[in-house]
Amino acid sequence: MPPGFSDSYAAIVLAGGAARRLGGVDKPMLRVGARSLLEQMLAALDGADQRVVVGPRRSEVTGVGWTREQPAGSGPVAALAAGLAALTAPVPGKLVLCAADLPAFTASTVRRLLAALDAEPGSAGVVLRDGEDRAQWLAGAWHTGDLRSGIPDHPAGASLRSTIGRLPVTTLAARGDEARDVDTAEQLSAARAARSRAHRAR
Repeated sequence: MPPGFSDSYAAIVLAGGAARRLGGVDKPMLRVGARSLLEQMLAALDGADQRVVVGPRRSEVTGVGWTREQPAGSGPVAALAAGLAALTAPVPGKLVLCAADLPAFTASTVRRLLAALDAEPGSAGVVLRDGEDRAQWLAGAWHTGDLRSGIPDHPAGASLRSTIGRLPVTTLAARGDEARDVDTAEQLSAARAARSRAHRAR
């Protein structure tokens, strides 16, 4: 680990959205293997000092803080702003921001992102870069203060790329499918098949 590395961090998981390409289902609660997408993400973030989920409260999921963007459905930047406001003091200096629908995102991914953030002192954040060389804004580690500074006063409708994407950001090449989200039925089937293969290989 880099000198001065600290594993203290908070986590914000965005778990709203309409999931239109999946017929409007509650996507974070879709199962991939034995657990839902949201439960898998929260397991990956189990080492966080605080975990806040932004989205409708799910009674099956416990041990986390819940909040909603205002107004509901007003976009990911508004959701991020709500998540930051829901953190309680003392707030760690680092924060992992991710979507709920990343089935291959693991605790190992979290450790790599946090280590990369500490290794890049000039960066506000480190986000995964997928196989097509695209930054995955909802799979990254950030300095909490820098992330707060990147949020506009009126975040409704703003995009992550046009706001926090303007901060000094480093990308980290994803390993395997850890930056791949689930937006379609085909992607859900592929994630389930990959999980089944991994289970059989144990």
